[in-house]
Amino acid sequence: MNNNNFKNITDRVFKSGNPAMLYIGLNVIIALVVGIIVLFVDSNFIGTVIRPYLGFPSEISQWPTRFYTLVTYAFLHQDLFHILFNMLWLYWMGNLFLDFLKPRQFQVVYWGGAVIGALAFALIYNLSPQLRANGATVIGASAAVMAIFSAIATLIPNYSIRLLLFGDVKLKYLLLAYIVIDLIGVSKGSGNIGGNFAHLGGAAFGFAYIKLLQNGTDLSSFFERKPKMKVVRNEAPRKKTDVVNQAEIDAILDKISKTGYDKLTAKEKQTLFDASKN
Repeated sequence: MNNNNFKNITDRVFKSGNPAMLYIGLNVIIALVVGIIVLFVDSNFIGTVIRPYLGFPSEISQWPTRFYTLVTYAFLHQDLFHILFNMLWLYWMGNLFLDFLKPRQFQVVYWGGAVIGALAFALIYNLSPQLRANGATVIGASAAVMAIFSAIATLIPNYSIRLLLFGDVKLKYLLLAYIVIDLIGVSKGSGNIGGNFAHLGGAAFGFAYIKLLQNGTDLSSFFERKPKMKVVRNEAPRKKTDVVNQAEIDAILDKISKTGYDKLTAKEKQTLFDASKN
């Protein structure tokens, strides 16, 4: 890989302003570091260090001293297939999410899903007599990714994506399939019952976020930057068309947030599509 290609990749991950690409990059870097340690230093590193000290614990008594694990657990994965699956879905659903919503909304949904997913995992372990005696930890970005997936599927449920072997599938049916799989895992008491609950918690948060947004409550508005007044001298006037186009895009995005993608006119959909290409 030459220097230009490497720079293009790093710029896309760390300088593009795309939070989905940022989290994919961070997760991959951390996975590579952990993988090197597992291969050359300690083959049990995940079980002896990662899970006990960086995974989110089900034991409530450990939360005061392991509060930081609400963040660290979402950057760690058990194996190659675990991170590969999560990062592919984060790439697909994360970029689709950002076609219709804002980066700050992505951040709230992603981390809200991670937190609610972790608490859902702990809930089942503390309520179930069979599991309570087995202190466990959870790692992985699955709950956060599921929140993003659930949010965009709730916002544009009839949007179709093409899947190998299945053809075009609407997001609402794809999300339903994943929820059913997790519910089956819970009902059968699978070895990943805590992970199943974490996925459901993340999905519930993504769904709730969009429903609140469509009813006029944006949980991310707290992080919205307020414009600061400043004096500008000798500045060339902006082109009126640029201002109008941006205002039009913002109005379309607000309409999607409130009524859904399906309510857009053909002209509005074309305008949004043209803007996404730029």
